[in-house]
Amino acid sequence: MNHKPTAMKLPERIIKTCLGFLFTKKITRFVFFKFHGYFNQHKISLLGAFILPFLVLFLSLFIKLDKNRKNQIKQKLKYFYPHVTRPVVTPSNCVRIVLQSIYLALFNTTTTSQAQISYEQRKTWRKIKHSLRILRLIDKKLVRAFKRLWLFAKTNPSAESYQRISKAEIWNNRILKIAFFTILIFAVAVFVTVPFSIEAQAVFISLLLIVAYSLRRVEGQMATITMITLAVTTSTRYLWWRYTDTLNWDDPVALGLGIGLLLAESYAWLVLILGFFQTINPLKRKPLPLNEDTSMWPTVDIYIPTYNEPLSVVKPTTIAAQSIDWPADKLNIYILDDGKRPEFAEFARQIGVGYLTRSDNNHAKAGNMNQAMKVTQGEYIAIFDCDHIPARSFLQMTMGQFLNDSKVCLVQTPHHFFSADPFERNLKNHRKIPNENMLFYGLIQDGNDMWDATFFCGSCAVLRRSALEEIGGFAVETVTEDAHTALRMQRAGYKTTYINIPQAAGLATDSLSAHVGQRIRWARGMAQIFRLDNPLFGKGLNIAQRLCYLNAMLHFLSGIPRIVFLTAPLALIYFNAQIIYAPFVAIFLYIVPTLLQVKITNSRIQGKYRYSFWGEVYESVLAWYILKPTTVALINPNKGKFNVTEKGGLNDTDHYDWTISRPYIILLLINVIGMTYGVFRLFFGDTSQIGVLIISMLWASYNVIILGAAVAVAAEAKQVRSSHRIKANFPAAIRLANGHTIKVKITDYSDNGVGLETEHSHLCRVNDKVELLMSRGFKQYSFATYICNTRDKQLGLTLRDLDLEKQKAFIQCTFSRADAWLDWQENFKHDKPSYSFSNVFYTSLRGFKNLIFHAPNELRPVIVFVSQVLYFVASLLPKKPTKAFKPS
Repeated sequence: MNHKPTAMKLPERIIKTCLGFLFTKKITRFVFFKFHGYFNQHKISLLGAFILPFLVLFLSLFIKLDKNRKNQIKQKLKYFYPHVTRPVVTPSNCVRIVLQSIYLALFNTTTTSQAQISYEQRKTWRKIKHSLRILRLIDKKLVRAFKRLWLFAKTNPSAESYQRISKAEIWNNRILKIAFFTILIFAVAVFVTVPFSIEAQAVFISLLLIVAYSLRRVEGQMATITMITLAVTTSTRYLWWRYTDTLNWDDPVALGLGIGLLLAESYAWLVLILGFFQTINPLKRKPLPLNEDTSMWPTVDIYIPTYNEPLSVVKPTTIAAQSIDWPADKLNIYILDDGKRPEFAEFARQIGVGYLTRSDNNHAKAGNMNQAMKVTQGEYIAIFDCDHIPARSFLQMTMGQFLNDSKVCLVQTPHHFFSADPFERNLKNHRKIPNENMLFYGLIQDGNDMWDATFFCGSCAVLRRSALEEIGGFAVETVTEDAHTALRMQRAGYKTTYINIPQAAGLATDSLSAHVGQRIRWARGMAQIFRLDNPLFGKGLNIAQRLCYLNAMLHFLSGIPRIVFLTAPLALIYFNAQIIYAPFVAIFLYIVPTLLQVKITNSRIQGKYRYSFWGEVYESVLAWYILKPTTVALINPNKGKFNVTEKGGLNDTDHYDWTISRPYIILLLINVIGMTYGVFRLFFGDTSQIGVLIISMLWASYNVIILGAAVAVAAEAKQVRSSHRIKANFPAAIRLANGHTIKVKITDYSDNGVGLETEHSHLCRVNDKVELLMSRGFKQYSFATYICNTRDKQLGLTLRDLDLEKQKAFIQCTFSRADAWLDWQENFKHDKPSYSFSNVFYTSLRGFKNLIFHAPNELRPVIVFVSQVLYFVASLLPKKPTKAFKPS
């Protein structure tokens, strides 16, 4: 009779395995089959089978075996019980042997040979590659089809006819335009409101997804507008379904929580629609040339307001402002010192710039600049935060807008930061992932400019004095005086413009707490404007401007909706409250495709400026902290004070900010506990709710990933370098002590040193004195430096004891270069959602690691104990043999 191991009963399999340790295969087969009937007759129990391994070990002490047989037994034991340690007879090893014996008896643990594994892997990989090739072919054909449909390909012979049609006179007919948009809106309304069966919804949403996915790589504005239309249709249809079919009116708890989620989703939908409108067609304004006759150029006052920043931060900004290419008799620079510090007055006197103070500090920065306006006379006012170092081309890039149009009152340029913000520094992704500011300055401001709704951002901007005087100076009623000032000038009929070319760079916030504090001020200020000078009402603004301001203010009201999204799936897990009252299949078909559609569309529009899923991380970090100030400002807009953002600080050691991270640690814990409880309910709960429970757990899992990434940001990285290194790529030279000159390339610089790359190997040594030669235009400057490090063709130089003139020359050759910041948007590739999600996921894992690594001393014994328990439990678990066993 031919017995297969898989057909044997469990006790028999265990007995056969144990006999195989002591005897050869032939003897084992003989003994087992000889007494097989006896085993069946006496019904050997499972308990007896588990005891047998220990009996075998005991009998092995009395059975006389030769050396080869003993080695075979040891090899078998090592193969089948790889995690049993020495000495063998311990309580933990007894548990390991029992569990491993059960595992060996229950499962097929035969190790496949390496050749067979490789064959199977190659076979599987061929199938995957074949499937991917088919999908890629389908994707390519769809993209090509859509390109032909809209005639985007440049080589398409029908492109001329398309251009002729698109520019035809018929489109200038107002009646036809109104008719076209009426039909379009009617069609969208039909697709949004008509109820579909589950099958029809699946087909409809699949078609829209296929079209959107295929259009993502089709160039041109028409493809973008089509994708936006599809995203608006699917998201609006989802919201309509939520309002009409998903509220549980029979359960008060589920109804209350469901309405809360529905309101949060309505907020997200409104922000999504306004965002599409705001960025549908960025203007990308170019600088306008100035009159060649410099005598026709206007006078400009440069304000550098400061309060508590150190002189080392203010000094480079002031020196760079003096280097701006503008007639000296038409340029006046003022340090506006609300700190009233003698060393600042002395520095201003030495360098030859104005120094202004006032008797009080009322209205903070806005009051400081309003006071300066009373004692200065320039036709235009350029403003730089004291840490923003301007390029020498700043005025020549901005002033042409004013001279071309007398109604232009503001030209804003981007805020670029050469130091890493807390997200970039703590997560070590500086210059790898676009920072939080980049979406606003890279895309949204260009979109605002299209609608004549550019915001004043408080720095790196030029304003027309007459326009400021007409509205009574800088706004002082809110803590965001910049945006409020722009709003007032626009109400007065003036135009604001944006040039998306960085002409200054500054310091980002030093810590996560400072970053959060800065955002709290912005959020409070926008809420104050919403209450005191709501752009939706009043005169002077067109509809587009009102919508742009509305979106900006709604952005800072995201605290409550974000917390709702981070806790909503727990309603079903904890309280059995079905807040989306619909079948599992319907929930899946409405939610998942809608999210995919929105992600694909946003990735196309925002791809270079905001990577997918990172927006949720940024909002999760700020949600709790902006919730209270925005709510208070909406109720009592006059409550609260102006807080200054600190710059130029240092972190002596790596540390974890437990205070700032407490809210999202709590949110993380309740989501993790909810997932654990959800697993319990899957096995022991109501089987009819498994579908919706799985969706809730997947949602909670996503929240855990986002919150884990938020937790990771609170691990403050050590920052002991007071001078930030700035990447560069321009030529220079060094002159050695022997007079020999070597051409080099500047790879990075700071205010006290430079990094060089030479073309050939060099004989320079540390502490050698060399002369650094750099040029600005036709002027050449030399700087005495010392070599601080050498690596192959790399050199590091340190600047020492530079006088004021040399400092000015060095800043002109580095920070003030016209091309210093031009590549700020060129370092980032277009967003890939799958890559972005994996990046957020690994960042989340780092967050969990940070919680353990930076745990307080009081919790360390508990964490060590739990870790040891988990490690011990893991060591008891069965393990599959890893190498094929070959008996000698």
